[in-house]
Amino acid sequence: MLFSSLLNEIEYSVLSGNVDGCEVSSLCRDSRQRAERGLFVCIKGAKTDGHEYAEMAYNNGCRAFIAQRPITLPEDACVVLTKDTRIGLARASAAFYGYPADELRVVGITGTKGKTTTALTAYQILNECKIPAAYIGSNGVKYAGKNIITANTTPESCDLQKYMRDMADAGIKYLVMEVSSQAIYMNRVLGIDFETVAFTNLYVDHIGGAEHPTFEHYRDCKKKLFTDFSAKNIIYNVDDPHAEFMISQASARLISCSPLGKKSADISARNIRNERLKSSLSVCFDVSIDEREYEASVPMPGEFSVANALIAIAICQTADLDIKDIIEKLAAVSAEGRFETLSAEWALFVIDYAHNGASLEAAIKAIRAFSPSRIICLFGSVGGRTFGRRQELGDVAAALADLCILTADNPDFESPESVIKDIAESFKKDGSCPYVSIPDRREAIRFAVANAKEGDVVLLAGKGHESYQLIAGKKIPFSERTIIEEALLELAEV
Repeated sequence: MLFSSLLNEIEYSVLSGNVDGCEVSSLCRDSRQRAERGLFVCIKGAKTDGHEYAEMAYNNGCRAFIAQRPITLPEDACVVLTKDTRIGLARASAAFYGYPADELRVVGITGTKGKTTTALTAYQILNECKIPAAYIGSNGVKYAGKNIITANTTPESCDLQKYMRDMADAGIKYLVMEVSSQAIYMNRVLGIDFETVAFTNLYVDHIGGAEHPTFEHYRDCKKKLFTDFSAKNIIYNVDDPHAEFMISQASARLISCSPLGKKSADISARNIRNERLKSSLSVCFDVSIDEREYEASVPMPGEFSVANALIAIAICQTADLDIKDIIEKLAAVSAEGRFETLSAEWALFVIDYAHNGASLEAAIKAIRAFSPSRIICLFGSVGGRTFGRRQELGDVAAALADLCILTADNPDFESPESVIKDIAESFKKDGSCPYVSIPDRREAIRFAVANAKEGDVVLLAGKGHESYQLIAGKKIPFSERTIIEEALLELAEV
């Protein structure tokens, strides 16, 4: 297609070349890749600037370029300048792939916690009810039997548009997507008209470094999902203190959910009770909707699981599914790395993505409700960023757990010992629970398995679904489930 056909929704000026005579046959986001007649968009990121790699992209076949500042290339290159190349990438990508979002019913979920569980729950229920659905989020991209690992909760716009094109071509009808604040901030979802958007909750997180400069910036980015993307339905947790702010100025149909049982809510939960099964910690509750009540359950514990379930129920109702079918399928859902359980004869092991103070507190309190002998909490924190998170994690674990194992998370270029030292400050207070430091996370997990006693619940927090550890810039294969299974097998053979 012609370069000019990709620029219809972009404000630009031509620096060199003829956009009406430049053919584009591929999109290129990595200057190292071969891309004959490719379009390369120069993105200035936190660590690198794509403008510096334009010549490399040219040498690998690209002849069309979108830039924010002048770049010098051979005369057969066609270069246009625009104010924001992230906007340019999103607009050009949608045009290149034929606006696939228009062929899907797209659901976007945002919030600090609960995005993944809620999205996967809705995705699973839709498919179980014979509606072909796809998922995009922290657990990758899932559709039509495919499972693709991704780097970001919400992929870059060019990748997102490609996935949606493939989904539409595969007959997918619904896409349930986690929409991170960074995705909105970085214009990754620009140009997508969401049919339904949902708000789970809001806490202080993702502040500082390469993320958001202030909480207000973080909050305001999330709010844009409810005002700037043409949503027809807005589903929200009415019990969250930021809910009113999020839905203010929105003009869509509002659907309120209340895990605390507010009678004024469109969907509410009452009579919440725990049920400990051999292989899971479940929660049962009564759902009140349209002046009728239904008994429901979800194989994950805690009030937060009820909140996630209510939003997933509301999403599925917008697909015109019967409430009884939705509740039946809800009882069997699972979310990899979100309260994922492994059972031994004497203890239960829980793998969860809880990686900030609020989510760790919710996880430990949810486990405590089942009266375990002890809660053993194994956790660390990421290296090189979010330093404030280390103290909040340490404070929560020291106050609520019975034994803590401090270890690595994704240390990257920072030593695990340095991260552990910051966390350990929380354990120097009187009354804090005992802890051990084991920098190697594999060895820490083996220690936890070997030292778990009858009736204990071991919470492995922070990694969740991740199948790697980030060490010195490299993703090293790492599966907590596999390590637990191997350690249990070794104990059985002793």
